[in-house]
Order: sequence, then C-alpha cells, then structure tokens
Amino acid sequence: MVNNRQYKKLARRLCGAAEQGRVGELTRLLRLGAAPDDRRPDGGTALYLSAAQGEVRCAELLLAAGASPNLESHGPRDGLPLAAAAAHADTAMVGLLLAHGADPELKERDGAGGSALDWARGWREPGMPHGEVAEMLERPRAASAGPVKRAV
Repeated sequence: MVNNRQYKKLARRLCGAAEQGRVGELTRLLRLGAAPDDRRPDGGTALYLSAAQGEVRCAELLLAAGASPNLESHGPRDGLPLAAAAAHADTAMVGLLLAHGADPELKERDGAGGSALDWARGWREPGMPHGEVAEMLERPRAASAGPVKRAV
C-alpha cells in the first residue's frame, strides 16, 4: 500500500525509470499505482522521455498501461513522443507509437511547432533512416485517404 506522500514521488520515479530504461522498476511503479500519464514536476511525461531515449521496452509497458501516445511533454524536455522518435529516426519506436494511435500530423508546442512528419522530412543525418521514418508516418495518411479512383 502506498501512502499519499509516497504517491507524490511516483511520477518523478516513473519518469526516471522510463528515461533510463529500468524496466523492472517501471513495472513495479505501475503496479504500485503510478499513472502512466503522470508528469514530473517540470512537466515531462514518462512516454516522451522513453521515446527520446529509445527505450522501446519502457514505452511498450507505458502504452500497455494506458499512456496516451499523443500527450505532449512540457518543460525543458518538451515535445511529443512520436516527434522525438522521428527526429532520432527510431523506426522501432515510431512503429510502436503508430500502432498505439500516435498522430503523425499532431503539432508540438500545443499546435505551434512541427509534427513528427515535419521532423522526419526535415531532419537528415548521414546513415540515419529518416526517409524510412517519413514513409512510415505517411502510410496512415494514405490509408485514411482510401482507394484512389481512376478515370476509365
């Protein structure tokens, strides 16, 4: 059983475990009652931190526990999980987040910034699969557009 004082610390500890890839601790904290969308005092979310660090197993746990893939992190580590994964060209993380409903066109900074698709299209580093990530992010758009009708 967790008392109120301990519960207040869970969000900070959950985010730290997610960011550092400590799967066992993350699992334990979720079982103790940490909410997967809780924020650190500076506004950071566990899912964003795990996405920014490429911690796929932690992101899987958070998403399975109900974390929102479209919840923006605020503060010094601000942004959307999918945008962080796209900027790092992390195809595994991008695939995981898309499978859980992340929106490739959702803009960061409460709508004033770039989207994951913008990051993937505009960020190119040698040896990094940003083109592949952009294709992954464009697939949901193409699927939602439906079949193309051709004139006969």
